[in-house]
Amino acid sequence: MNLQKLFLTFFGAGLSPKAPGTAGTLASLPVGLGVLYFLGMETLFMLTLAITIIGIVEINKYEKHTGVHDQQEIVIDEAAGMWISLMIAHSTAAAMHYPHMHIAAIVLSFGAFRLFDIWKPSTIGWIDRELKGGLGVMGDDVLAGVAGGLLSAVVLMGIEKIF
Repeated sequence: MNLQKLFLTFFGAGLSPKAPGTAGTLASLPVGLGVLYFLGMETLFMLTLAITIIGIVEINKYEKHTGVHDQQEIVIDEAAGMWISLMIAHSTAAAMHYPHMHIAAIVLSFGAFRLFDIWKPSTIGWIDRELKGGLGVMGDDVLAGVAGGLLSAVVLMGIEKIF
């Protein structure tokens, strides 16, 4: 496996025979949490921005080489989306005083991101269908990450109001 494929499959997670998108999201979650807790939100944001830009470029090269758009093995986009969702949910949980909000934020950010990534409503679906190349592959997951993070934040705020 070359370096490009290692990057695009998020260290091979995208090569999972079943549910490669979910496998990529699950593989990216502990990495995102590690960066978030040990290096901080700013570092996770910069890492997410970097892999998004590099991902667009490398996906364009990979698609040109293989001739196939949005292959299931490409899951670097799931990592970017998951980390965006995680950052929004974690920021919301950090402002709350309920003791288990950080755990809820992790679970909700994962679930909400996967919901929007699979469902692809509205603009997320349009980006997935209409934009070609790396921008289309990365764009729908970045937007799904924002939507997942915002849904997580709303649910976390609702939980805080209830308890």
